[in-house]
Order: sequence, then C-alpha cells, then structure tokens
Amino acid sequence: MKTINQPKEISQLSAVISSKCPRCRKGDMFVNSMYGFKAQKMHTNCPHCGLKFERELGYFYVAMFVSYALNVAQMIVAGILTYVITGNTESPWLYMATIFPIVLILAPFNFRYSRVLLLHYMTPGLNYVPAMGAEHKE
Repeated sequence: MKTINQPKEISQLSAVISSKCPRCRKGDMFVNSMYGFKAQKMHTNCPHCGLKFERELGYFYVAMFVSYALNVAQMIVAGILTYVITGNTESPWLYMATIFPIVLILAPFNFRYSRVLLLHYMTPGLNYVPAMGAEHKE
C-alpha cells in the first residue's frame, strides 16, 4: 500500500502559541524573538502565504484593548498570589513591589500575544485555509 505524504495540519492553539499566521499556520508573524535586545518587529506580510497582517490602517490599535485585558488579568493573579503567599492586607507597597515588576516583565508577552489573539480570534473573515499551508513547489 502506497502512502501519500500529506502536510501535517497545525492546530489553532499551536499556531497561536508559536505566533504563526492565522491563514496558513506556517509563516511567522514576528521577525525576531519575544525577549531580546531588539524591539519586536512584525512582518508586513506572511512569509509563507503573503497575507497582509495589518488589515487596514491603524488595525493594531484594537490590540491595545486586548493587551489591557491581559495586563489586568495578570495584575489580579499577581495580587491574589501575593496575598496567598504573604497574607498581608495592610501594605500597598508590598503589592506594588510585586505587581509592577511582573507587569514590566510581561510587557513583551502582552504586546505579541495581543496581536496574535486579535488576528486569530477577533478578525471576522480571516479563517484558516488548509491549502495555504501546503508547501510551495517551485
């Protein structure tokens, strides 16, 4: 029996975690890594299928709201963990000393994943097309 080599389909969760294009799930959305000495830079188009990531002028301004929601959730979790670990309800400085560094450390994460989540889950009409994920034959 002959087997046909078909490309392995990437799940949406895996594509989100690895910051892949929402249409083909193969191309990287970002040029460089999340943490490093250079600022994060996003590709204009998907290197694999050519999808233009910025759907219209100012499209990623909406990502600020997603980033805000992520930031608030992280601050609440950090505050609750601080309370559970220390049991202190009196000192606002303790909470500021734990929450503020966490916000700074997770800022690159929030920047990247607010854009990834916006494209994958909140953009109408932008769907996964399995044929776009196939390897290009030249």
